[in-house]
Amino acid sequence: MKIASAEFVLGAVNLRQLPKDGSKEIAFLGRSNVGKSSFINKLCNRKNLARSSVDPGKTREMNYYLVNGEFYFVDLPGYGYARLPEQIRSSWGKLIEQYLKTRTQLALVLQLVDARHEPTELDMMMVGWLDYYEIPFLVALTKADKLPASKMPRIVQTAKDTFSRFSNCRDVLPFSSINGLGKAEVVKIIAEHLKA
Repeated sequence: MKIASAEFVLGAVNLRQLPKDGSKEIAFLGRSNVGKSSFINKLCNRKNLARSSVDPGKTREMNYYLVNGEFYFVDLPGYGYARLPEQIRSSWGKLIEQYLKTRTQLALVLQLVDARHEPTELDMMMVGWLDYYEIPFLVALTKADKLPASKMPRIVQTAKDTFSRFSNCRDVLPFSSINGLGKAEVVKIIAEHLKA
């Protein structure tokens, strides 16, 4: 599959606002500042399609991008940013869980985890949700370019050992939005789940 076009469609703050055309969706999940916007931009070969904020936790909407005029990338609000009021953090969690639980068009979730750090408690809670709701997901280890190449095999293997116990985990891949590491593999897995 080649991603030839991508455009921003809408930012939704509740499930009633989501598209009703039945097109399949690929969702992106991760803590604030994990690099979701850069990840989406790299997949779509666009610099400023998804806007990354200098203030982590600023994206409070579910941002929909129509890709190839056929399916959506859904950038879910980042989680785990401590400086936000508890009430806001709690409402985001409910929104994300409702989305995961009820969205029948959801074909695959890309769970983004910073390659430089151990998965957080919230990362593990999110993959627990995905597994519970039987949603296929791919773990992408972002910012892989910031680590020495010699360390990557061990880091990837450790992550595979962590996430492979979840039956709906499809793979664990290193990814760089700078040099494109892992991009072809991610696009291939997305294409497979769109066809499924």
